[in-house]
Amino acid sequence: MDNLPSTWEDWISNFHDWQERVGFNPDWMGDFDLSIQFDWDRAGDVIEYGDYAGRPKWERSLQVPQQTMRDALVSMITVQGDTEFASVEQQRHLLASAPTAYDRYAGARIMAEEQRHGWQMAYLLMTYFGQQGRREAQKLLERNAQDGDRLLGAFNRPMPHWLDFFCYTMFVDRDGKFQLGMLSTSAFKPLAASMGPMLKEESFHLGTGSNGLRRVIKAEVIPLDLLQRYINKWVSTAHDLFGVDASSSAHWSYVWGVKGRWDERKKLEAGVEVNKEVLNEEARGHYHDEIVSEVKKLCGYLPEGATELYVPHENFQRSIGAFKNKRCTVEGDLFTGSDEEWDAYMHDHFARPEDEVTLKELFKQQWVVDKPLSPRLIASGIGGKA
Repeated sequence: MDNLPSTWEDWISNFHDWQERVGFNPDWMGDFDLSIQFDWDRAGDVIEYGDYAGRPKWERSLQVPQQTMRDALVSMITVQGDTEFASVEQQRHLLASAPTAYDRYAGARIMAEEQRHGWQMAYLLMTYFGQQGRREAQKLLERNAQDGDRLLGAFNRPMPHWLDFFCYTMFVDRDGKFQLGMLSTSAFKPLAASMGPMLKEESFHLGTGSNGLRRVIKAEVIPLDLLQRYINKWVSTAHDLFGVDASSSAHWSYVWGVKGRWDERKKLEAGVEVNKEVLNEEARGHYHDEIVSEVKKLCGYLPEGATELYVPHENFQRSIGAFKNKRCTVEGDLFTGSDEEWDAYMHDHFARPEDEVTLKELFKQQWVVDKPLSPRLIASGIGGKA
């Protein structure tokens, strides 16, 4: 780590080197404002839960009572920043194969916003956490999804085409919404204040996913059973992103007040008691309920008589947690058949190599309904030079 940044300007210089290294042309951002943004009002002034509830929120890292708590904050900020830069590394090649001009705009805007979110997290590390923060901020630019060394497995996965991208923004980015929401009430005020602007931008990512899948269904080119297999692929990945079951890290993060529950303020107002032993499970359950609702909306666009799309159970294809590497059906039951029967089951229920071959041919058609690009979006220049 020879080029450890001493100042924010040093880090920005290293960031531009990262853009060049991963092949992201800054011109693709058009007039996008790559800046640091805070919503201090939304962050609040008083710690809202945990052992320090009622005290003023911490505005500097030295106000955080214990080093273990500061380490936890650095870890959370680092992981969030890591996912943002990883997403750009996963997606940047897709602009060249965008199915429509609108999708090229949407992809470029999402990657611009992901970079801004990464900036925001790097700024927190650089500004508030001294040498430790500077070191972690630099590492954000050194790990690479293409090398498979990003911190979370989902952000090392290849994303070869736009059907993956639509599923990713629908399901994996929605996990991001939940993570940002749970950090939005953090006792560390600069972190909490960062979340409001990020959540506003994240809503466009989710809309891109749901709108994209809706347009895929309307085009009636992608077979619905194939689409279902890709939904199953990315939903199982997203379920893992909520972390291990009975998490001690989630427990202590709540005790310390640095990361809350989803809809923490509503739950506090309603007097909903916290169970600190199942915080990850609770968040995953909220997420699962939301995507079930979203997929039901998609089913409203299916051709008459078509088999409805569904969300696989939380137990299906898990890589962490109580059902890690266990053979579970999309209904959540343990599979009791032979190895050959399991392979056949997965062939029918999970994205497979043959699907990639099929998709290459289908992508030659108008496989997604076009969406007009408004004069305002054209004028933004976002994605225009990709």
